[in-house]
Amino acid sequence: MYTFISIAQLKEDLKAGKINCVDLVNALLKDISSKKNLNIYLEVFESDALEQAKKVDEKIKSGKAGKLAGVVVSLKDNICYKNHKVSASSKILEGFESLYSSTVVERLIAEDAIIIGRTNCDEFAMGSSNENSSKGNVLNPLNEKFVPGGSSGGAAASVAAGLCHVALGSDTGGSIRQPASFCGVVGFKPTYGRVSRWGLIAYASSFDQIGPITKTVADAALVMEVIAGADEFDSTVSQKPVPSYSNEIKPSGKKYKIAYLKDCLEANGLDPEVKSAVSKQLDNFKAAGHTVEAVDFPYLDYLVPVYYVLTTAEASSNLSRFDGVHYGYRSQNATDLESTYKKSRSEGFGKEVKRRIMLGTFVLSAGYYDAYYSKGQKVRKLLQEKTFEILMNYDFIVTPSTPGTAFEFGKNSADPIKMYLEDIFTVQANIAGVPAISVPCGNHSNGLPMGIQIMANYFDESKLFEFSSGIK
Repeated sequence: MYTFISIAQLKEDLKAGKINCVDLVNALLKDISSKKNLNIYLEVFESDALEQAKKVDEKIKSGKAGKLAGVVVSLKDNICYKNHKVSASSKILEGFESLYSSTVVERLIAEDAIIIGRTNCDEFAMGSSNENSSKGNVLNPLNEKFVPGGSSGGAAASVAAGLCHVALGSDTGGSIRQPASFCGVVGFKPTYGRVSRWGLIAYASSFDQIGPITKTVADAALVMEVIAGADEFDSTVSQKPVPSYSNEIKPSGKKYKIAYLKDCLEANGLDPEVKSAVSKQLDNFKAAGHTVEAVDFPYLDYLVPVYYVLTTAEASSNLSRFDGVHYGYRSQNATDLESTYKKSRSEGFGKEVKRRIMLGTFVLSAGYYDAYYSKGQKVRKLLQEKTFEILMNYDFIVTPSTPGTAFEFGKNSADPIKMYLEDIFTVQANIAGVPAISVPCGNHSNGLPMGIQIMANYFDESKLFEFSSGIK
């Protein structure tokens, strides 16, 4: 039985002939089958994965293998892969097969990665616990009574359970970093516009970013090196050249200025053990010679409200295309055009998605646009400016990844506001558009992992990878 440690180790073992890609895939397929109860994979691409594995084995033998040769990747169920189903874990897209591959998938395959399957997620990436999927809950592989986080819960769980080497997820307000923290793995959200969104089923287009969930920071850097960069199909992608992240990750010995948000560490509801773990890491940074200072961020209470006003507005617009006419689910009870729209959407969307569509439609309505959406955009600008102001004086901003560890199923389900507050530390990076990473920083007395979040300035991914790779 092969134990995956890192991509670098895997490459060495493949080159030395200790393992081959076909055996790797077969072993993972067996493990996925034995852990079906976790409900991580909605579909496993068995024949395609084995076929790709054979091709990659031949490339390795001929010395022509790509950067990710033999790396087995899972895709969140909102990332398109040509001739494969994609549903955003929603009944409304049941049976839909993508006609094209997302840019990130094409780039992974071009570097000889092996796509093994699509993972369960909160419906249309709306949720913080993976309890909103039409396909049922994903169980946290570290303790099956607890949620894996969301919305990329299946993606994080697939890496934590050893059912792939790398997962791709999407992050709109913490949907990569929060489940990564809950599952004890590394989750990375790039700068907005660093990675193409072509082929990502949209939730909130000015917030969404695709990013990797991995075992190590070095693995995240290598995957980012492959998937980042300009794309003719996405006009929001930066034209900036992509650095060689994997080569730049080596420790430089440079001393950094680190700001930690005092308001976050003193926030009501922050678990004392999470606070202690993050404080310990800050002490470690000081001991290593970095400058660590507390800074005020007086707008903490505005982050979640602004996020939900703006993202639900964008969701209302983006999800209007799912109407029972063009494709996807159509109600059998429809009798005319109006009932087709109403019944298809009412029956096809889940409770949380309908809640957000209605909220978004409300804030965009004629009588409330200025009071909510327009004001939300102004506050977003204020939050961006304050974040940028801090990052002009400091290299990094540090906060906990989440207020606590993973919680038990059903604990927050009855109270949407309580669930939304799970995102309190992660939404800032999406509102501002800056890169952020969640790295494990110890275990709680309840046995579950905790994470520390580090944010950097726009396009400072290299610096972020180099610094965070030293966290133990």
